[in-house]
Amino acid sequence: MKIALIGYGKMGHAIERIALERGHRIVAIIDEHNKEDFDTEAFRSADVAIEFTTPKSAFDNYLKAFAQGVKVVSGSTGWTSRMDEIREICEKQDATFFWTSNFSIGVNIFFALNKYLAAMMSGFPNYRPEMTEIHHIHKLDHPSGTAVSLAGGIIAENSRIDSWTEEEPAAETAMLIRHERIGEVPGTHSISWDSPVDKITITHEAKSREGFALGAVTAAEWVAGQKGFLTMDMLMHRIISDSRLLDILK
Repeated sequence: MKIALIGYGKMGHAIERIALERGHRIVAIIDEHNKEDFDTEAFRSADVAIEFTTPKSAFDNYLKAFAQGVKVVSGSTGWTSRMDEIREICEKQDATFFWTSNFSIGVNIFFALNKYLAAMMSGFPNYRPEMTEIHHIHKLDHPSGTAVSLAGGIIAENSRIDSWTEEEPAAETAMLIRHERIGEVPGTHSISWDSPVDKITITHEAKSREGFALGAVTAAEWVAGQKGFLTMDMLMHRIISDSRLLDILK
């Protein structure tokens, strides 16, 4: 498979290494200093472009890739208020786009566990949720896209929580999300359900960027044969065969 990389920071380097190990070719690398290379035969030859950049540049990168007829797999966060525009472009212009807030397979298992626990907690009103997310000092947006996705899962499954906030004190129906930026931490997310008598906490801790990079390449391998607006849930449904887990992931 021919892969173009958009963004060549630490994630871009990790994706390149794993893609080469899996027998793929890197046909183009575009960073902030050579954006004119979108309009090249090398970039147009890519089966998929994998994009990890910044909230400021991500959306424009998608449009430039679509204009060249290249499918996009992206893990950039902080721009998703414009997701409906991307969905419309996929529908009207026959573009192909895959996005997730976190490519780690472990995190996506964590998403399912989070939804299951949130639904269970609807019957236990003494428990209230809070979340803490920790990332490296280079991460610009907060809360993380993964934290927002986790919060969305709780809001969808728990009848008592209807929003999230970073402001303390949180309203009774809102979940507080705290963020920390420390060193080179790849990403840690903890969700606690606290009551007057005890606390239940679930945590996912990434050990390196390798899990994210492997997930991105795995997604690109799948997206190369797909069309339209695609999600991680679709890919996870393909990976997971247990029907009860599939119901939770819906």
